[in-house]
Amino acid sequence: MIPLQQSHQLFLEHLQKRNSARSTVLAYGKDIEQLITFIQNELKKTHVHHIKKEDLEQFIHYLEQQAFTPKTISRKINSTKTFFRFLKINEYITDDPAALISHPKFTTPPPRILSETEYRALRDAAKDDARTYAIIEILLQTGIRVGELSNITLDDLSFNDESGTGTLKVPPSRITLGRIIPLNRAVVRAIKRYLTQRPQVEDRHLFVTRNGKPLAIRNMRAALKRYFRLANIKDASINDLRHTWIAHHIKRGASLIIISKLAGHRRIATTERYLQYIQPENKQLELSEL
Repeated sequence: MIPLQQSHQLFLEHLQKRNSARSTVLAYGKDIEQLITFIQNELKKTHVHHIKKEDLEQFIHYLEQQAFTPKTISRKINSTKTFFRFLKINEYITDDPAALISHPKFTTPPPRILSETEYRALRDAAKDDARTYAIIEILLQTGIRVGELSNITLDDLSFNDESGTGTLKVPPSRITLGRIIPLNRAVVRAIKRYLTQRPQVEDRHLFVTRNGKPLAIRNMRAALKRYFRLANIKDASINDLRHTWIAHHIKRGASLIIISKLAGHRRIATTERYLQYIQPENKQLELSEL
């Protein structure tokens, strides 16, 4: 028998040993912390072996009452299932109360694809903020995920001073393939401008705070949210810059195979789904600047 708090800590250590992305560890950690808080405060249970399927159903009902969306609830259920699967495999519990918990049904909305006018307005709004401007350019010109962006180190970047271009090395993860992404002149200029203002600290992450700590994803989201508002861009988030990169290159006629590889998609079908939202124009052999 182990207390809930101890089981939470063991689960986080397990995720870290598996080299899960920092964002994944953070998200799973917060989801399970919320679950444990509910069970302790509302159900007055303190040990994992006391938890039943009905307790988890009460937690899901609580989430619904708190106006969480079906998509968010489904993500929290995923975290819960992973948590209890870990406990059962390691024999902390004999029965998995989450095994028969079902996900709520929801439809995935179409990706938000910024128009050329919108992403140019976003650039203009952030032009005096070198760090955020570099974040915007990297996302717009490479299509990487936010989690991958937060993990970029100075060692992952390579610049060609003669051509003004460069490359970005993205290591593989559980959800995307590792790859080398070309950096065009626009994004290299933005990165180099930021590097002249970046704090001189030991941490090798590209994006750091004034105190020299890695810039958290939540801070990146908050910064982009502010500039979306200043640029008067509605219903957009930082993740939509990846959608925009993929969609606009497909629209301009770039090869689906090339876009799929650069995006790190494990299946080309993931890339092909964008075809239902845009109409490709002329075939292009090289990627152009957005």
